Amino acid sequence: MYDTSNFRNGLKIEFEGMPYIIVEFQHVKPGKGGAFVRTRLKNLLTGQVIDHTYRSGEKIGKPDIEVKRMQYLYGDGESYVFMDNSTYDQISLSGDMLGKDVTDFLKENEEVEALFYKGKPVNVDLPLFVELEIVTTDPGVRGDTASGGSKPATLETGGVVNVPLFINEGDIIKIDTRNRAYLERMNK
Repeated sequence: MYDTSNFRNGLKIEFEGMPYIIVEFQHVKPGKGGAFVRTRLKNLLTGQVIDHTYRSGEKIGKPDIEVKRMQYLYGDGESYVFMDNSTYDQISLSGDMLGKDVTDFLKENEEVEALFYKGKPVNVDLPLFVELEIVTTDPGVRGDTASGGSKPATLETGGVVNVPLFINEGDIIKIDTRNRAYLERMNK
């Protein structure tokens, strides 16, 4: 069991018999009355986001979640196939279940953490940072600087991120998968 003092972003909890992850939370201590915690929760099975308020010190259950290291093998357009690194078992997850924030950054042979709820695969956690190649983007113009504007760039995985104007096709960039932010250009 958790209590509200254990809350942090990314904590997986059980709420009304379903697994949720805490997206954000805020401890509130009003001048009058007891303290409470406002949370925004995301359902790991459906992706639905809800707001819920807990009284300070309230007990919250731990979900039956198992995390396994898996390798992304390939996608066939509708589903994505992963292989367990220890048992070589393969699972297939739909693109709808994973969501665009995951599928935009999935590169073949990449290691991910798969979440299993009661023995059934429900979601995939990407590494915090990925390095991907730029496939298409508008060409840079002479005089573009790092502090200038930004432009959209299509990645080798099909995802689109905003990059500085000096980035060109063929460049490999590092991306923060939590907020889709460009971090730096990598050496080839």
